[in-house]
Amino acid sequence: MVLAMHAGFAFLELGTVRKKNQVNALVKILVDFAVSTLAYFLVGYLIAYGTHFFTGAETLAQKNGYELVKFFFLLTFAAAIPAIVSGGIAERARFGPQLAATSVIVGFVYPFFEGIAWNQAFGMQAWLKAATGAEFHDFAGSVVVHAVGGWIGLAAVLLLGPRMNRYRKDGAMSAHPPSSIPFLALGAWVLTVGWFGFNVMSAQTLDKMSGLVAVNSLMAMVGGTLVAVLLGRNDPGFAYNGPLAGLVAVCAGSDVMHPLGALVTGGVAGWLFVQFFTLTQNRWKIDDVLGVWPLHGLCGAWGGIACGIFGQKALGGIGGVSLGAQFAGTLGGVAWALAGGFAVYGAIKAVVGLRLDAEQEFEGADLSIHKIGATPDREVSW
Repeated sequence: MVLAMHAGFAFLELGTVRKKNQVNALVKILVDFAVSTLAYFLVGYLIAYGTHFFTGAETLAQKNGYELVKFFFLLTFAAAIPAIVSGGIAERARFGPQLAATSVIVGFVYPFFEGIAWNQAFGMQAWLKAATGAEFHDFAGSVVVHAVGGWIGLAAVLLLGPRMNRYRKDGAMSAHPPSSIPFLALGAWVLTVGWFGFNVMSAQTLDKMSGLVAVNSLMAMVGGTLVAVLLGRNDPGFAYNGPLAGLVAVCAGSDVMHPLGALVTGGVAGWLFVQFFTLTQNRWKIDDVLGVWPLHGLCGAWGGIACGIFGQKALGGIGGVSLGAQFAGTLGGVAWALAGGFAVYGAIKAVVGLRLDAEQEFEGADLSIHKIGATPDREVSW
């Protein structure tokens, strides 16, 4: 189910970008996943969990290959980072340099924070527990996956700059409407359905699975949808990103919140997305094409904090969480992601460049990089 979410990322981006960049959206997500698999298999999983696979297949097959299944599941999380970034830098990023960035981020940057949050690395969780009474709790990755991806994406977007002619010298702004609302909607639906695998199976063993996680995910999805539709004045782009905002935010606390707390968490996330997508695009002139910073960066950070609020027994939660630990863990994840994003994309920009040249960008990434459009107008004889 989580692997299928990468098809959701692809179609969400395909539907949002202009027609001349649709092929690039599809190819990027697929090849990013392939590069992520190698980086995580060879390096990233070892950094995060101290486990390597450089041994015989007989050893790997022990416990029915459970370690490999765990790797596969967590790979789909790790590969979500470049899939998130892809949407922010769409329509003007070079193909090769983005793949190089993917390998470094999934191989090195992401696993360090993943190990801290989910594998007790560097003693940070023990220190937080001693200081606040609880460890940083992120059940399914509001911060570890989404906030980290969103804030890395923000760094990449700022280093790339806006698309050509997006913000004109006379102060006007060129509209770049989505190329396909049906494909955008399809991508959002595939992501939404896959999310129930993302959240529920974060338990990683069947005996720890909980219907509470499933219903909390559902309620957050509903809250995000309704608030985004209301505030977005029925705009389909907001309507279909609303459930994703809610699902991003509920990941962290989906195992400890009451369903009504999850509903509020999702509703606030829907508000965050509409409000800050509008601000970034219109006022701050940050050309984040799919809104990955508000959707994943901000809603993910809110999810980390919301876990510390609605996970409390006083608000119907299960307890065992600390607002102080949630703030510290969330801020740590954001800071690490920003530093890593600026370091990786800044170095690539300085050495080989990140961006298509003006002619390539004008022609579109499909023809410039892949030599074919999504819907060729006519047959060509050679």
